Parts: sequence; C-alpha cells; structure tokens
Amino acid sequence: MKASEIRSTFLKFFESKGHQIVASSPVVPGDDPTLLFTNAGMNQFKDVFLGFDKRPYSRATTSQKCIRAGGKHNDLDNVGYTARHHTFFEMLGNFSFGDYFKKDAIAYAWELLTVHFKLPADKLWATVYAEDDEAYDIWKNDIGLPAERIVRIGDNKGGRYMSDNFWMMGDTGPCGPCSEIFYDHGPDVAGGPPGSPEQDGDRYIEIWNNVFMQFNRTEDGVMHRLPKPSVDTGMGLERLAAVLQHVHSNYEIDLFQYLLAGAKNAVDYAAGVTDGSAGCDKDSPSLKVIADHIRACSFTVADGIIPGNEGRGYVLRRIARRAIRHGYKLGARKPFFHTLVVPLAAEMGEAYPELQRDMARITEVLKAEEERFFQTIHNGMEILDGALAALEKSGSKQIDGETAFKLHDTYGFPVDLTGDVCRERGVTVDEAGFNAAMNRQREQARAHAKFKMAAGLEYTGAATAFHGYEHLVCEHSQVTAIYIDGAPVQRAKAGDDVVIVLDHTPFYAESGGQAGDAGELRNQRARMVVEDTIKVQASVHGHHGRIVEGEVEVGDGFVARVNAEQRVRTVRNHSATHLMHKALREVLGAHVQQKGSLVTAERTRFDFAHNAPMSDEQVRQVEAIVNAEILANAGSKAEVMGIDDAQKTGAMMLFGEKYGETVRVLTIGSTRELCGGTHVRATGDIGLFKIVAESGVAAGVRRVEAVTGDNALAYLQSLEATVNGVAGALKATPAELGSRIGGLQEQVRALEKEIAALKGKLASSQGDELLAKAVDVNGIKVLAATLEGADAATLRNTMDQLKNKLKTAAIVLAAVDGAKVQIAAGVTADSVGKVKAGELVNFVAQQVGGKGGGKPDMAMAGGTNAAGLPAALASVMGWVAERA
Repeated sequence: MKASEIRSTFLKFFESKGHQIVASSPVVPGDDPTLLFTNAGMNQFKDVFLGFDKRPYSRATTSQKCIRAGGKHNDLDNVGYTARHHTFFEMLGNFSFGDYFKKDAIAYAWELLTVHFKLPADKLWATVYAEDDEAYDIWKNDIGLPAERIVRIGDNKGGRYMSDNFWMMGDTGPCGPCSEIFYDHGPDVAGGPPGSPEQDGDRYIEIWNNVFMQFNRTEDGVMHRLPKPSVDTGMGLERLAAVLQHVHSNYEIDLFQYLLAGAKNAVDYAAGVTDGSAGCDKDSPSLKVIADHIRACSFTVADGIIPGNEGRGYVLRRIARRAIRHGYKLGARKPFFHTLVVPLAAEMGEAYPELQRDMARITEVLKAEEERFFQTIHNGMEILDGALAALEKSGSKQIDGETAFKLHDTYGFPVDLTGDVCRERGVTVDEAGFNAAMNRQREQARAHAKFKMAAGLEYTGAATAFHGYEHLVCEHSQVTAIYIDGAPVQRAKAGDDVVIVLDHTPFYAESGGQAGDAGELRNQRARMVVEDTIKVQASVHGHHGRIVEGEVEVGDGFVARVNAEQRVRTVRNHSATHLMHKALREVLGAHVQQKGSLVTAERTRFDFAHNAPMSDEQVRQVEAIVNAEILANAGSKAEVMGIDDAQKTGAMMLFGEKYGETVRVLTIGSTRELCGGTHVRATGDIGLFKIVAESGVAAGVRRVEAVTGDNALAYLQSLEATVNGVAGALKATPAELGSRIGGLQEQVRALEKEIAALKGKLASSQGDELLAKAVDVNGIKVLAATLEGADAATLRNTMDQLKNKLKTAAIVLAAVDGAKVQIAAGVTADSVGKVKAGELVNFVAQQVGGKGGGKPDMAMAGGTNAAGLPAALASVMGWVAERA
C-alpha cells in the first residue's frame, strides 16, 4: 500500500465503525498557549477530554499533522540520522469521548491491522500496563493473542519492568493505562521484545498506542475513576507504511522516495551538476534531512507562520536553515530548498489541500528565507571551518561560546545548526558561553514574548461566566483563584502582582487578536488595578494586575468594573477590522486571507496574504468602502449556533482558527464572520476610519494599521497641524503647497548642479597644481595629495583627469571633513600589473582607521582619523617603490 492508500483505508475503516472523520487541525494550536506546535492527534480534542468542550459526535478519527521540533518534544537533532525520527509526521488516530472503551478499541485495532492491512497475526505483540488486568484479558481471551506475546509494562517493580505504560496529560487531570501494539520484523533484525533489555533494537517496532483514559488524578495523587472513560489512540503513518511496504526505514517508503528524488535533483542542479555525472549520494543523510524538513517548513508556512527571530517563527527558521546547510554541504551554491514545495504538494496535496491552495505563497516565503541565508552561509561556514580546524590542531573538542554567538548574531546560524555541524566533526559547543553572550538578547525576547503567564497556571476550578457582551460591571464577582509568579496562593496583599480568576466577570480575555480588558476590582477593604485579562483556559479568565489597596483572599467578593473608555475604543477598532477585511478582499482580490491581527484601544493591526504593496489608490478605495459602511449605520448582530449552521449562513471562517461545536456568528454591516470578540452595536458607532500605515512583514504577507473614532480624529488633526505649519513657513496656503514645494525642489537641484560645477573647477585648478608634485618611482609617476573641499564624485573626476595627463601613474587623493577622511586611489592601465588600486587604497585607509577596496585601476575608501592622513600619504611613495 502507498502511504496515501494507508491514510485513506484507516479513515474509511473507522468511518464504517461510526466515527466522524475530522479534518486535521493546523500545526499551530489555535487556543492552547502550552503548546508550541501540535504534536499529537489528541491536541485538538484536549478540551473535549477535559470536559470544557462538546462535539456533535462521540467518536472521531483523524490524520493529524504533527511537528516535534521545539520545546519538550524535539526530535530535530536525530532527523536524518535515524530510521524513524521526523520533524513533521502524520498521526492516525481514533477517539472515543465517553462512548466505547478498551474492548472495542482493541478489537478495532486488531481487525484493521490483520484484516484490512493484512499483517500476519503471529507478527504482532501487545503491551499492557502492569496492573491493567482488563486489557490483558481482552488481548488473551477475546483477541486470542498468546500470553507470551502480551507484555506487562509497569513502574519498575523489582527491576522486572523497563518503562512506564501509563499516560498522563499532566500532574493532574485525565490519565490512564496504555496498550501498545508492536510489529516483529523477524530474527534477522537485532533487538528484543518490549520490556526486555534489548528493546531498543529495530526488530520490534511500536506501530500503535491505545490510551485508555479512565482516571482523573487530583492534586493529592488519588486516582478517581471517570464516569465516562475515553479512548485516545495514535499510529504514525510513516511507521505503518514502512511495515506494510517491507522496509526498515521510514525514508524508504514511497512518500519519502519521491521527496528524496526531488531533493537530489534540486541539490544537484544548485551544485551545477548538469554534465550527467552522478551528483550527490542518493543515500546521504543530508538528503533525508532536506526531504523531512520541506514537509515541516511547508505545513508551518501554510498554517500562517513565517520565519522570524522568536517563538514559532524562530523554530521554522532553524528547520529551514538546517535543510539549507545540508544542501550546501552537498554542494548547492544557490537556493534550491523552495523548489521542493511543488513535488510535496503533488504528493500530499490531495490529503491536505492547503498545500495546493497556498503553494505559490509557501514557495515565496521559503525562497525569501533561503536567499537571505545564502547571502551569509559561505562566510559563516568559512568561520566555522576555521574554528574547527584550529580546534583539531589544539586537540580541544569544544568550540567556544563566543564563536557560536558570532555565527548566530552575524551569519544567522542558530546555535543548534552550529551544533549540528560540530557533531559531524566530533566536537561540542560551549553552550554556557553561548548563553552568556546571548543573555541580553534573551532578556529582550522574553520581554516581547506574549505567551504570558497563562501557560504556567494550573487551574482546576469552574469556568468563568462572561457577561462582558452586555455589561461592563459585575456587582457580585467572587475570587476563585489567586496566582503570584505563576503559583497558586490563598491571599495577596497591596503591592503584589497577581492573576485573579473570578466566577463572574465583564472583562474580555485576550483572544482572536483582541487585547484583553483593563479596569479594576473593588470591595470595601481592597482594590486591584486590572492591567490586562488573559485566558488561563479556554473558558477561564485571568485578571492580571496589581493589588493597590488592602488584601485579597480566595472567596472574597468584588465589584468588577471594565475601563469603559478603553473598551469602547477597542470595540470600534475590532468592528472596523471586520469591515476592512471585507474591503481588502473587494479591492485586492479573494486571495486575501487573514494572517494575524492585533486590536487594541489605540489602533488595529491586520496582517494578510498579498504579494505586492498597496497603491495609494487602493488604500483610498478600502477607506471609502469602510467609511461608507460606517455612514450606513447598520446594526450589528451576534448569534450562537452550531458550526454546520454557521457554515450554511456563509460566515467567513478564518483558516487556522479552532472552532467548537457551537460558534458565535457576528454580522456587522455587510460582513459575517465567526468571532468571539466585543463589538459596536451599529457601524455608525465606529465614527471614522483611517489607514495610517501599510507595509510588508514577510514574503507574501502585508500589514495594514488603522485608527477609528476619536483616535482617527486626533490623527487627522495632527496631520492638519503639520500641513498648516509647513504652509506658514513657506508663506503659502495648504492648497498651494504642492506647487510651492515643487518650485523649491527645482531650485535645490539647480543649486546642487552649480555647486558641483564649482567643485569641479576648484578641483581642476588644484589638479593642475598637483601635476608638478608627481615623483617618478621606477618609471611610475606617484602622486599622493589632499584636495580641499572635495567630495567623492570630485575625487573620482579629478583622478580621471590626472591619470590622463600623467599617462603612467599611481595616484592617491584624499579629502577631509572634520575627523572623517575620503580616499581615492587610481592606477593607469599600463601599471596595474605592478600596483593594484584596491591594495593601495586599503594600505592608506588602514592608517586612518578605515578600510576599502575596489578594482585594480580605481578604488575608494574611508577613514575616521584625519590626524593620521599626512603620514599615510607620505608612506605611499615607499609602498609603490616596493612593488614597482
């Protein structure tokens, strides 16, 4: 079976068993700040398992896009060198949300593997948790698996068991035993069965893991049985394909063979292999790295991430640059990596349509990153190779942190990429030294990162009831949790920075691009200033700020009051963003797709897919459409409905967002989108809309910033004040500014020409005087002098005149402006065999604190030490004499 057939067979099998086929969620988790990337099939159902979300189905099956290349789950260093590690992989899974349990889950797995995939039953082994007699009996009595092929895996009791077989979502919460299924490749492959000392060999390969969530672990460590136990399974598509296609490495399956062939062709072409020679080794680990990494990079870009210097963007950059470096290692000397998007889309585009739909944009983004890295990779590799060569001579096995930092900071080499190269040479990196050099940048990155405090808060209480759509004040809100520095506490006092969870709140928590509300919590003995509101969990609001009066305890009651002025400005900007999104699609085209947004009280910032800057006319058209909607003063309406009903209304669903069973459909003017944010009651409440900036943030991604209401009025009044000030200075009316400034520009150009002509005359007269100072040195006329009042153009023009008159000559001319020095060196054509202008100008420049270079007959340089110029010019004669 091909990989595509395996995927299809799996999904259709579980569909026949009453499972809903659910599309893969993006590799970028929508509402889970604890995850850098989606790394398991259950991620999109996490809230369902926790009881915070419900779906219209109780059985589901997926083929989930997963990435493990950062944070706790990081396989990056092993990719390319092992048979089964990947940065991107597909997890096939079936899930039961309180429906069937162990017996059906095991029976389904056995039927699929032995009947539909036709794996020999005698090749399959199963593991169960040591204390899970129920699962053991199902395998032995219902399935008929021999006892010698059912292995109990436990908690290292008496040294009998090698590992745990018990899954936990965290220290607390849903958990339960696992039952893994292994395939035996046969005695000709090294390795022992699971649970044995030789289990790490390749003979017995885990292909499926069944997790039985039957307990809820509380903080005291007690396991409480769940009233509705659930099932979460996962089977790596690549591993299963290797088994079904009778190969021992995932890189030998059909999907990777196609990508590896494409990678080899791309690298060979970029290496200039066009003469029919073999090119790079088709079995090279570097080709495996490239074939693996194009999947991770392409899917990450498709889901809205672009290469950057922090967070997910930095992980994407690391992966891309690692692939590029391996291509460089194989001989590629020009961009090649981005060309693999096309064969990837051909191979996987049917299962994941976003690859086909966004192929051009993915290619553009990766090409831009590749071109950026190729500008520096050669110099960076020279420095790294030089450092490694020096280590070899010294006998040391560790490259210093300062060199690693220089490669990172100057040449764009992430430290793990430097480590990747070093490992190939048997060398380590001084990570402590690198971290010390990076400390300032790390602190800055932490200050800007906004995974916020929420990712570290463990909350097990009830959800927050949100009343902020209708009210800005809750008279009776009770504190259900308090956190200081991420740790839960019972009370907090004045001066403490805290996050407080309330049972009822009018405060909107940051989500969907809209900033969280600010305001205050107040009772008779305490007051807290709320600076921001964040999501601790999907339906739990954390009020972040400082206690300014009294003490607060869990259980205290408060009046919760939102800052009304800030909220009303925020909702104007948010509602205007919806109108602007629709207007951008009307003006620029239906390809416009939201790639991120930030809505605050000051302005709205909207990123979208588009491959060219907006013209002034397009900006005006968007403004006109939005302001026409505002003048129409149409009312807004929010409706909560099922996801299927929402789709039928034509509401826009933003790609990459996570939607539950029910959604909020917002109609504002002529727009209809899914949105959980706060909004104006009618479009006229926005008042005025004005775009204040348009720029590019990445290849194929543009950014528009806009203001509304009183902020828009203040912006226009500021512009008017600036215009009136300029008009007053020019003694003109604002309407006359265009013609008046045009006239002044003409005057400036005329004066610049006049000044240039005068400088030329001055230089010419000085040049004639200098001819007599040229000295013959072994047949070459040597002249080194200063030109008063000259600029770079004057130095070049005078140089040409002197060369024509002296015929055979080496000349250095300099000009001084304060402490700065400009230098020109020229050598006539008949003398460049002995004297090079580039070498001569660099010799002089180094003596005045600078450097330079150029062609053999003409070169320029600069310096910062004018005091050293006389001596530097005096040394020219001797320098030429040594070479002539």
